[in-house]
Amino acid sequence: MSVVVPSALLPASAAPAFRGRIGRSADSGHYAVPHRYRLHLAPADPGCLGLAVTHGLLGLDATLPLRLLPELPDAADGSYTALRPLYEAGAHLYTGPATAPVLGDAWTGRIVSNHVPDILRDLALRFRGDGPDLLPEEHRAEIDGLAALCEDGVHRAAQRAGELGLHPDAGARREAEDALGTLFAALAALDARLTGRPYLLGSDPTLADVHVWGALLRLDTVHRWHLDAAALHRVAGHRTLWAYAQRLAAHPAFARHLDVDAVLRRHRAHCRGREAAGAAIRIVDWGGTGTGTGTGG
Repeated sequence: MSVVVPSALLPASAAPAFRGRIGRSADSGHYAVPHRYRLHLAPADPGCLGLAVTHGLLGLDATLPLRLLPELPDAADGSYTALRPLYEAGAHLYTGPATAPVLGDAWTGRIVSNHVPDILRDLALRFRGDGPDLLPEEHRAEIDGLAALCEDGVHRAAQRAGELGLHPDAGARREAEDALGTLFAALAALDARLTGRPYLLGSDPTLADVHVWGALLRLDTVHRWHLDAAALHRVAGHRTLWAYAQRLAAHPAFARHLDVDAVLRRHRAHCRGREAAGAAIRIVDWGGTGTGTGTGG
């Protein structure tokens, strides 16, 4: 059964998180059945793109159909009108935004989950079938650690550095330098891990690669607009890491739904910050569509 976080416990702008899970058998309520579920994604959103990559690595087109949504929501509150019926069916008198991603149950017309980490794990563990093992039992703690490194050491650190880097206050600039130090340390650790191996955990891709590739894509398409040229040159110096990112971008499962222009347009739709001097530097040619430079957010 899906659990809905009461809106009273969340900020006004936050969507309640549907946290249903896919179980092992019919006794669990939701269980993996071909064609029962639909995965609604807007691949221009980094979380949705990671789900699309995982879906592709597992070869789930025939058993778990994708419904692709535009890069920008079509309602003023950040909702997708196509998802509104699912949200209203899933929570009585629901008035929050109807956002992607959504793992929907076609049998009931309701939402199982809109929580990216849970959906990722359920794809890997419950819908896998004969596909690759993206979440090996012996590496699960390591994969969770790499996911946390991506979130805290790459995404949040780069975001913090960008927010404070142009601040006139000296204290804020010192915080920005600390955040950059965290970012550089995370990138160095990932770069060292990839020395002599094609993927983060060895010879085959796992969810660790999905997490890291998504973090690098966001760093090079979104966060770079808010870092200065000196910081970007240091970021680009991790050559093994960026060669890995470019190699994955050529993999069919990673490339299929990648549209860099769409990622940028989605970012610019809600970003009002000033771009920094180094924004025009592109570290990787990601392939697919939208690899040119433009104006920052």
